[in-house]
Amino acid sequence: MKSRRSFIKNMGKGAALSTVALSPGTAFASQLFSEPDQKAKQIQIGIIGAENSHTIGFGKMFNVEKKFPGVEVKYVWGETDEFASNAASKGSIPNIVKDPKEMLGKIDALIVDHRHAKYHLKAAIPFIKAGIPTFIDKPFCYRAAEGKEFLELARKLGTPVTSYSSIAHSNATYDIKKQLESMEIINQVVRYGPLDMDSKYGGIFFYGVHLVQPLMNMFGEDIERVRVTRNGQNGSANLVFSSGLFATLIFKNLAYDWETFVETKEGLVELKSRVEESDPAINYVDMVHMFRTGKEPRSHQSILNCVSVLEALEKSVASQNWEKVLSYSLQRTS
Repeated sequence: MKSRRSFIKNMGKGAALSTVALSPGTAFASQLFSEPDQKAKQIQIGIIGAENSHTIGFGKMFNVEKKFPGVEVKYVWGETDEFASNAASKGSIPNIVKDPKEMLGKIDALIVDHRHAKYHLKAAIPFIKAGIPTFIDKPFCYRAAEGKEFLELARKLGTPVTSYSSIAHSNATYDIKKQLESMEIINQVVRYGPLDMDSKYGGIFFYGVHLVQPLMNMFGEDIERVRVTRNGQNGSANLVFSSGLFATLIFKNLAYDWETFVETKEGLVELKSRVEESDPAINYVDMVHMFRTGKEPRSHQSILNCVSVLEALEKSVASQNWEKVLSYSLQRTS
């Protein structure tokens, strides 16, 4: 077992490799706004899924506020006619389609935004086969085995794909990660955030990604086993890293925010960002940059690793026992 003293500086070669594409999005942001030819490229976006309020938000950001000149949401498909009409009206999206495939040949980029992750990949497959850059909202998928198959197909086809939690892919999280590099001894981590283990949108998957992915961004992706303990709607989870780090997640029910604490020789220290978020936020900047350039802001392996942890947590919700995090290594393509 690695010394806890050195785990921050030596997060493990696997973690380093899996997060190599997770450099702060400000690098992508600076590229995006310093390349006039890329800014001039017109992008028409289609969105699959209108139940989620995010779809309205995308419409407002691109079509009303025009945060990214030349980028517009042109089409939306909704799970119901009511969802589609509501999103189109409030998000100023001009076209509603009855079948998502109607968007093929009409859009330059796709956003998949179902509330339940089990619908994401099937919806995206026709579009990645058509070479359309695709952003899949959190969580990426519901089963790691299916995610592996999808990502290997996307890589084989050469279609850019990404997915991430907006909490994880933020200036705040990257600043905290930078702060951790100078902290010598961390014994354990405690992270708090909202989570409904019985959510109809995938239980622990639905908001669990906002707890798990930032944790992995900060401390590495080498989580080996997990265990969930619950008492009614209240609960927590323990996670053990191969580095020896021990982390605890506390599931909130009454407050919608996230906090992270670490135990050091000085006591329990809250990790707080020292920077402000950009406007537009880097999660949107990096998504648009991928649409324009094909450059993915996060490695496929990192996406899959997070799903594997969520799946193990889901198993532990049912068993109340320790569950191993299964490894799904993506095949390399030449």
